Formats: sequence, structure tokens, C-alpha cells
Amino acid sequence: MTANDYTLLEQANYPHELRALPHDKLKQVCDQLRDYLLNSVSQSSGHLASGLGTVELTVALHYVYNTPEDRIVWDVGHQAYPHKILTGRREQMSTIRQKEGLHPFPFREESEYDTLTVGHSSTSISAATAMAMAAEKEGQGRKVVAVIGDGAMTAGMAFEAMNHAGGAETDMLVILNDNDMSISENVGALNRHFARILSGSFYTGFREGSKKLLSNVPPIKALASRMEEHLKGMVVPGTFFEELGFNYIGPIDGHDVNSLVDTLRNMRNLKGPQLLHIVTTKGKGYAPAEKDPIGYHGVPIFDPSTTCLPSSKPQSPAYSSIFGDWLCDIAKVDDKMVAITPAMREGSGMVRFSKEYPDKYYDVAIAEQHAVTLAAGFACEGYSPVVAIYSTFLQRGYDQMIHDVAIQNLPVLFAIDRAGIVGADGPTHQGAFDISYSRCIPNMILMAPANENECRQMLYTGHKAKSPAMVRYPRGTGPGAEIIDEMTEMQIGKAEKLRDASVSEKRIAILSFGTLLQNAEVAAKALDATLVNMRFIKPLDGAMIEAIAASHDYIVTVEDNAILGGAGSAVMEYMMARKILKPVLTIGLPDHFIKHGTQKEIYAELGLDGDGIERQIRDYVG
Repeated sequence: MTANDYTLLEQANYPHELRALPHDKLKQVCDQLRDYLLNSVSQSSGHLASGLGTVELTVALHYVYNTPEDRIVWDVGHQAYPHKILTGRREQMSTIRQKEGLHPFPFREESEYDTLTVGHSSTSISAATAMAMAAEKEGQGRKVVAVIGDGAMTAGMAFEAMNHAGGAETDMLVILNDNDMSISENVGALNRHFARILSGSFYTGFREGSKKLLSNVPPIKALASRMEEHLKGMVVPGTFFEELGFNYIGPIDGHDVNSLVDTLRNMRNLKGPQLLHIVTTKGKGYAPAEKDPIGYHGVPIFDPSTTCLPSSKPQSPAYSSIFGDWLCDIAKVDDKMVAITPAMREGSGMVRFSKEYPDKYYDVAIAEQHAVTLAAGFACEGYSPVVAIYSTFLQRGYDQMIHDVAIQNLPVLFAIDRAGIVGADGPTHQGAFDISYSRCIPNMILMAPANENECRQMLYTGHKAKSPAMVRYPRGTGPGAEIIDEMTEMQIGKAEKLRDASVSEKRIAILSFGTLLQNAEVAAKALDATLVNMRFIKPLDGAMIEAIAASHDYIVTVEDNAILGGAGSAVMEYMMARKILKPVLTIGLPDHFIKHGTQKEIYAELGLDGDGIERQIRDYVG
């Protein structure tokens, strides 16, 4: 097949067109879909390996189920690129993750086939349970399927949902897409055979009929239960899911589209909660992605004919690298330091640390709540835990921050990556709220570095603090400040004045929080304004605020957090509590969810680049 041979795929722009194709053409459809996905993503950038692994599953689902009337709920969405291609968006794939282009994940506003807007993991089963319950209430025979990856199954929310669905005996199907190669030996003809038997009408009819017949005879009922377990035997390792109330089928080969179609057809009309376990290969069909599925999870623009991705080494280190290097340096001098991540080793810059200090490194999988309380437990035993977590994911551990860390005033350091505008991953991943949701917590120290060296020194300051502390830093690189190897504790709550305004008719002071300092500096020079690097959001430098208010006519706060409840709000609260009456302009993220685009594009659109900050200030002061 050539890169342009999409004759069958072009006949399947929508699922109803796919369903019109003969069954024996589905293998070719899958081949063309995989080829199209590879060529498309290599030219646009985006998520690749996950989608390559779900091609056959996606084709089988849309072939068997009457979508969009039947509901398919994708978890996270990395694996949903083939779904987008088959649901009327093939020609738009070149725009994915770009401003005004296709959303990187399933998005309800984009397509009626996207039944749930997703971005965080482990939400699919909860939503699908409700959709299935709604279908039962309406009595229209609508079917509901949740597709969840094995990584997302490590989160407690998935099991909470399964426990509920199993107890409620809701008619629904959960597909566990398992790309763990350690169970590949369980996949083959025997398992396909048993999957068809176990999903077929004879077995399920016998199973349910026997249960009803023997339900009032306890000894025989117990014997029947044991017989059922013996019937399934060791071929089906699904006892755990059965205990949650799900009928377990599998594991079967997730790349055999014909077998998938047969099994899904059998399972479509089964009553009660069903779980189908399929085994797939992440990156399937493209050797470099199969060999390195992590590296090819999210890719830049690249040439598929080569065997490696292009190198894009930044001129200055990324903030995640600064954090990773700091971790290694601290580990050398602090035997009590431990670092925890909820499955974000690569993204948080912890690869080197995990290899050099494996006894100090804890990856708890996708379990943010557990990560925070695990840190609290370490702190109770005299350790100095560091929780490396994305801003948007820490939202999921909010109760634990308050209940398990802050109330006990435990010295847990939160290293918050991806704070502020993240960019192409859209509203589910923008770190827009961490200042707002954390500065109201008693005992919490909250720091926002303006450059690379401040990030390093603030991490050290938070590590040495005797209370909970947070350092928030953005995705990507900083302005290129010199990083000082020696670690020094900063004076907590102390700001730094960088520029003094000359005496003028309207004296303006800009208080900058975090890495928008460079942009604020552009505006300060253009307006001849005073510029202060505030550094600390909590506690604030009250003395600096009072001095600025006494000598300036206007105060402007700049931050890459939601304006509501953000650092600017903290400044105004401080001033009002002391009856300091002075005009304050708060510049930050507006009260709506920020869609996808590059960081530069979003800053410009929101007026957070240098010109935008200057323009907003000029409009305000008249």
C-alpha cells in the first residue's frame, strides 16, 4: 500500500458509511487508517503511539455499534485519533492541536460522536454508567461502551465507578485496552475461541438461567458458582472484575479486527455490566513507535521514513529539567528526601533521578490523591517528601492537600509543573487555577519563580520549610537566567524591586507574579513604570505593597493564573484589609476556559504578551 492508497478509507467518512462496507474489507480499512494516521500526525505533530494501537478497536466499535445513537466514551483521548478520522474529521486532522483547529481530545462541542469531553484519565466508566442508566430509563435500546486504557485503570475513580455499575447491574460494556506486553502469551486462538464461547448466547443463557434456577438452593448455588469458575478456569483471569459485578471476557487480540467484530456483536446485547479485556501494542504497525511507545506518545513534526524523532534541544533548560537536576542534587545531601509522582516521570523531568536514586523514587501510577497522602505519611515519619505533579492534575488531590497535609502542617513540597498556559492540550490541561485553589489553604507557602535560578532556589526554600510549600513553574523553557549551583534559602515573603519609575504625572507600579515577568518588563519600560518581582504569593510582601501604594497612583498585578481568586485578588484583599484605597488593575487569565494553541498565540490573544500588558494598562489609566 502506498501512502496515498486510501480508497476504502475515503468511503468511510462517517460510521454509517463504514458499516456499509463488507466485513471482509475491514482489515484493509484498518491498514489504510493506520497509514493515514501515521502520515497525518507526522506532518502536524500530536499523539501517535496510542492511536496506532487502537485502530482495529475503533473500526470494530463503529462497525458494530450504531454510533452516535449508541454511545462510545473514550478515556483520556490520546487513543481517539482514529475515532476522529472515522467521524467526519479526516480532512481536518492536519489542524489538530493548533489554534482554531481540531481539539486534541474528544470534545463535545466538536462532534456529536464525542459523547464526553475528556483530558484527565479514568473518567470514562463513571460517565458511561450514567449514560447507561439514562438509556435504561428511556427504554430506547441505546448501548453504551467505555474504552479505558490499562494506565487509567490504576486510578481509584475507575474502580469506584465499576463498583457502582456492578452493584446496579447496569447494561453496559467496559473495554480494557491493555497494551502491557507481559500478558501477550495469553493472546491466541484458544483465547479467541473462549471469548466467542463466553460472549455467546449459549453460555450466557446457561449461566443466567442456572443462577435463577439455583438461586434459592444455597449449597447447590455455591457449587454452581464453583463450576462456573472452573468453566472459565485459568484461561480468563477476571475473578477480580467478576467480584465487582462484571462479566469478564478475554483477553483477546486487539489487533484482530474480525475477531473483535464477532465478539462485540455477541456482547452488544448481553444484559448487565460486561468487561472485555483486549491486548494491544502501543505504536502498532510502526516499528519505531512499537520499540519506543513513550517517546512516540506525543511527537513533533517528523519524517516517518526515518528511525528516530528529530532532536529539538532548547537553548536553555526546561523548567522540568531544572527540577529534575535539583532533585538529584538534594538527594546527595538529604537522606530523608523522597520524591513522588503520579505516573509523570518523563513529563516532570524525573528520569535521571529515578535511575540514580531508585530507593527514593515512588511512581504511584495515575493516583493523585494517593500521591499526596503518601507524601503526608512520609512526612509523619520524619521524611522530606516532594510531590512532582502538573497543576491541572493536582486539582484531583485537593482534599488530600487540605485534610492530610495542611491541617497537620506537614513539610510536603509540591513541585507544580505546567502552571499557567500549557498550550496545545487545551482547557483540560491549562494550569489556570492552582494559585486560586491553593492560596486559601492555611499553612501553605506559595512561590512563583520568574526564571530558572529562582525556580531552583525556591525549590530549595520550600524543601527546607517546616510547613507545606508549593513552587509553580510553567511548561517549557525560561528566559535563560544563569543557574547558580549553590542552593540558598530565600527570605520567605520577600519581593524584589527591579525598576523604579521616574517622577511623572501618573506613577504606575507593576507587581509581577511568576514567569510573565519578562512581558511585564516590556510594558514597564514602555510606560516608565515601576516593576516588582513579587516572588511570593503567600505570604505576600506586605511592606512592599504598602510602600508601592504610598508612592504610586496605579497598581497593576500580572499573573498567568485565573484573575478570580488569584494573586491580584490577594493584593487587593491585603490593601482593603488595611484601608489602602488605590486603583488596582488585575491582569491574568479571564473567566472562561482557555482553548488550545501555542503558548505565544494564547498570550497574545489574552493580552499577556508585552504589548498586550502595555495596552491594557494604557486603557485603564486613560
